[in-house]
Amino acid sequence: MFGRRITLFRLFGFAVRADASWLIVVALVTWSLATGVFPRLHPGLTPRTYWLMGGIGALIFFLSIVLHEMSHALVARRFGIPMRGITLFVFGGVAEMDDEPPSPKAELLMALAGPAMSVVIGVVCLGGAALGAMQNLRGEAVAILQYLGFTNLILAVFNMLPAFPLDGGRVLRALIWWRTQNIRKATRVSSQVGSGFGILLILLGLFSLFTGSLVQGLWWFLIGMFVRGAAANSYQQIVVRETLAGMPVSRFMTATPVTVSRSLSVRELIEDYIYRYHFRMYPVVDDGRLVGCVSTREVHALPREEWDRQTVGAIAQQCQTDNSIAPHADALQALTRMSRSKVSRLMVVEGDRLLGIITIKDLVRFLSLKMELEEG
Repeated sequence: MFGRRITLFRLFGFAVRADASWLIVVALVTWSLATGVFPRLHPGLTPRTYWLMGGIGALIFFLSIVLHEMSHALVARRFGIPMRGITLFVFGGVAEMDDEPPSPKAELLMALAGPAMSVVIGVVCLGGAALGAMQNLRGEAVAILQYLGFTNLILAVFNMLPAFPLDGGRVLRALIWWRTQNIRKATRVSSQVGSGFGILLILLGLFSLFTGSLVQGLWWFLIGMFVRGAAANSYQQIVVRETLAGMPVSRFMTATPVTVSRSLSVRELIEDYIYRYHFRMYPVVDDGRLVGCVSTREVHALPREEWDRQTVGAIAQQCQTDNSIAPHADALQALTRMSRSKVSRLMVVEGDRLLGIITIKDLVRFLSLKMELEEG
C-alpha cells in the first residue's frame, strides 16, 4: 500500500510516519488555502501572508488527521489489537492494524472514535474562532480556526458515510457482524457498499472533469479509485485470514528445498544455483544442520575476482528470524512475516534443522484452489 516512509514523531507510544505521497497533498492543500480559501475568507492581505496562513493551516489540518487516527489506535490498543503505527499518505491517514477487531463491539467503538475526535476538534476550532472574533483576535488566526473547524466537521461527516473502509462502513460492518455473528459476511456486504460508493465518486469525478472542474474532478476520481480498491482488498484480506488461520506452516512447505554447502565456491553458487533457480537467498547446510544463509547481497559485495577463491562458508551470514519460521506456526503468520520483510520465501526451521521452504506462491496457489472449489 505504501512506498518509502519516514518517521515524523511518536505519540502515545505509536510511531507517526509519512508516506512520500503525503508531500504531494501537503503542497496541494497549502496551495489551495493560499490562493483560494483564505483570500476569500479574509481579503486584502499580501500573498506572503496568504502562503504563511496556508502552510500553518495545512500542517494543523494534518495534525488533526493524526489525532483522528490516534483515536482509532488508542481504542484498538484498549482491545489488545497490535498496531504498527499511523501513516499519513495522499488520501489522509490510516491507523495500521495487525489483526481484525476481536468483536463487533470493538469494531464499533474503534470506528466511532475517529469521527468523534474530528467533531471535538471542529467544535473547539469554531468556538475559538467565534471567541477570537469577539475579542478582536487577528483576522488571520480567526480565518485559520474557521477553516480547521469546518474542515474537521466535514471530515467527520464524510468518514461516517456507510462505505467500507471508511469509518461509517466499519460501523455498518460491526452492526452486520453483531446481527449475523459472521465477520466474513459482514465484510463482504460492507465492502460491496464501499465499492459502489467508490464507483459513484469516480462518476462524480468524471462529471466534474467534463464540466470544467479539473482539480476537483481529478480529486474525486482518485478518492473513488482508492475507496473501491480498498473495499475489495479488505474482503480479500478477511478471506485470507479465515482460510489460513489455524493451518500449520508444515502443511504448505516444500520438504526438499534447494540448499548449498559451505565448501561451494562463490562462482559455483552463482552459475549452478542463482542463475539456475533465480532465488535471492539460499540456506547453507552442513551434515543436515542449518549453519547459515547466503544471499545475492553478500555475493554483490564480493569483488568479482574473488568469486573463484572464496567459498560460500566464508561469506554466509547467520540466519535471521525474519527469514525463518517454525513448522507448527500459523500459515497466516508466515504470510504476514513475508509481507513485512518483503521476501517471497521463508525457511521452515526446527532447532538447527532445516525442514523445508514455504513461499508466497505456495499459499496463493492453495487460496486460489480453495476459493475456486468453494465458489463452484
